[in-house]
Amino acid sequence: MTPAEPLEAPFWQAGLRVAGLDEAGRGAWAGPIVVGAVVLPPGAYPFRDSKRLSPKHRQRLAEEVERVALAFALGVAEVEEIDRLGVLKATLLAAERALKALPLPPEALVADYLPLKTALPLLAPPRAEDQSPSVAAASILAKVHRDQKMAELDRLYPGYGFARHKGYGTEEHQKALLALGPSPVHRRRFAPVARPPLL
Repeated sequence: MTPAEPLEAPFWQAGLRVAGLDEAGRGAWAGPIVVGAVVLPPGAYPFRDSKRLSPKHRQRLAEEVERVALAFALGVAEVEEIDRLGVLKATLLAAERALKALPLPPEALVADYLPLKTALPLLAPPRAEDQSPSVAAASILAKVHRDQKMAELDRLYPGYGFARHKGYGTEEHQKALLALGPSPVHRRRFAPVARPPLL
């Protein structure tokens, strides 16, 4: 396989239907983990890692993903599940939910470094979103959905800045934790939440 070929290429060439998976929110201090699953028809796509896109560009591409995909779905692990299971197991749970929600079952999987338990052929290298349009598309849908969720949580729990930092560990977020204490959507098992740093 040449570097120019996407990770899906061998699966597509074998006539297999491929789902790409990626998560959003794994390293955040608050809010859910969201995993996207996208089945694209074989081809070339302009999708890129969602973290490198502006919010407006990401939203436009999310609409494009939904237009061209054969199937797509989202799986969510809520804060209580993250605290109970830990981040990795909660991420795998969200991935399992996304795969189950796909209206078209995949025959092979490409994921961003997720150790999925599956009988299907699986490729899961680091930075897969840079090598796979399916994974990049999944990252876009997951990020857009999670950002929308964090904007909703910002309205429910004002003062933390969720709409701006999306629950990640920014200085603004640290200061809000010190001033207000954890909200119901903070991950209590995360050390910065349990023991906010002194600024």
